[in-house]
Amino acid sequence: MVLAEANTPLQPQDPGQAQPQQPDQSKPGQAQPPADQTPQQLSVQARIRARREQRRAAAIHDVYSHRYELFADMGYLRFQPGPSLQRLTYYAWDTGGTRYFNERLGLTVDGRGYYGTAFVGLNPSNITRPSISQYDALAGPTYRFYLQPKYSISGRVMGGYAYGNFSADTNGFGAKTLGLYPDGNTFAASASVIGELNFSPSIGFRLAPEYFATGFGSSFQSSLGFTGGIVYRFGKQ
Repeated sequence: MVLAEANTPLQPQDPGQAQPQQPDQSKPGQAQPPADQTPQQLSVQARIRARREQRRAAAIHDVYSHRYELFADMGYLRFQPGPSLQRLTYYAWDTGGTRYFNERLGLTVDGRGYYGTAFVGLNPSNITRPSISQYDALAGPTYRFYLQPKYSISGRVMGGYAYGNFSADTNGFGAKTLGLYPDGNTFAASASVIGELNFSPSIGFRLAPEYFATGFGSSFQSSLGFTGGIVYRFGKQ
C-alpha cells in the first residue's frame, strides 16, 4: 500500500487552474497612505486643517467686515504745469472715506490738495519759480481683490473735479505770460492699486501708487505719483 502510494506518478498541473493572487501594492496612479499614518491620524490632521482655515476666515471677517473706512494720506505727483514746461513735483494732502457694502466692494469719496513750484525759465516778468496749487474732489468704486488677516490689495478708480490755481504767485503778470496753464476747472481721473498693512482690525497703513489725469488748458495731463497714510475702520456689518 505504501509502495503503491509512493510509486503514484505526480499529476501535471492544469495550466488553466487559477493561482492565488497576491494584492497589488503598487498600482500606478493609486495614492497610498504613508506607512506610519493610520486612518485615525489622517482624520485628525484634516480636522486640524479645517479648524485652521476657520480661524483664518474669522480673522479676515474681523478686519474687513467694517462698513466704513477713513484715511488721512500724504501724496506725491509728477505734473507738467504748462504745455512746454518741465515736470514739477507736487506734494499733497489727501483725505476721504469708503463705504463698504460687503468685505470687498465699496464706494470711495476723496478730497486732496497739491502744492508745488514750477520752473518757467526766463520771461518778461523776471519770475522764474512761481508757486502753484491744485485741488481735487473725486469719487468711485474700490474693490479688494486679495484679502489676508494682516494685509490686503485693492483696486480703485475715481473721477471728478479739479481746480488749478496757477497765477496766484505771478505778481499780476498772469499764468499765460509765464507759460503756465490758465486758472480754471476741469475733469480729474485717477486709477490706483492700494496695499494695506493691518496693525489691528481697526487700524492700518496704506500705500497707493497712482495714475492721475487732468485736462487743464484744453489739453491732457498724464501724471504718476502715490499716496500713503493711516486707515481707520469702524462700524461692523
